[in-house]
Amino acid sequence: MTHVPDFVPQHRTSRWIITGEVLCVLTAAGLVLTHATRLVGASRLADAWLLLVVLAAWPAADFASGFVHWLGDTWGSEQWPFIGPRFLRPFRVHHVNPQGMLASGFFDTNGDSALVTIPMLLTVFAIPLDNGGGRAAAAFVTAFCFWGMPTNQIHYWAHHSNPPRWVAWLQQRRLILSPDHHLRHHTSPFMIHYCITTGWCNALLDKIRFFRILELVVGRATGATPRSDDDEYAASLPATTGGGDSR
Repeated sequence: MTHVPDFVPQHRTSRWIITGEVLCVLTAAGLVLTHATRLVGASRLADAWLLLVVLAAWPAADFASGFVHWLGDTWGSEQWPFIGPRFLRPFRVHHVNPQGMLASGFFDTNGDSALVTIPMLLTVFAIPLDNGGGRAAAAFVTAFCFWGMPTNQIHYWAHHSNPPRWVAWLQQRRLILSPDHHLRHHTSPFMIHYCITTGWCNALLDKIRFFRILELVVGRATGATPRSDDDEYAASLPATTGGGDSR
């Protein structure tokens, strides 16, 4: 991996945070397995249509990845208490140092995604499985979390020059985010292709200017400036970095 100069912002975390991320990944994986087992036990032969629900959750997870990515890229400041350094800083750092994420380990990469799914997976226990509607709802939420949990890992592989062969096979068939598809997000104007699970939703969302319209609405309602932290990073970097345009 190419050495990153010290003046380029990097995302660093602590041993305590890594420990928490290990627990999040294991807990989320355990909850998905638990709900899958419960659904299989409660399902009937006539419930084969639930497979369609599981598949429908796949593009839904891709859209959610884009929405969260857009929020993290566009709004807020890393100076905000807790949320800023813990959750927003990685987005800001990734903009000026996209390959920096390759220095992260498995749990550091996947912990935040797992953390987000845990509350959703816990709510599934409250959904009754004694009727078709309940089983459909439980299957959708569980599948949504299953498809969404590896999003950051998939994003990691999209930046990797030599991913495992089976990962490259999935990328080539667009079953997960591919490097060439994601490269468009890191190419000027850096404001498209936010979805990073499969990338399936990007073409439609970009065509209808979904996120640009949201930015106008939020900006006019709050007076906030989109991507203000990016401008601060670019202005603070030496000219040798290209002004931050390597995002």
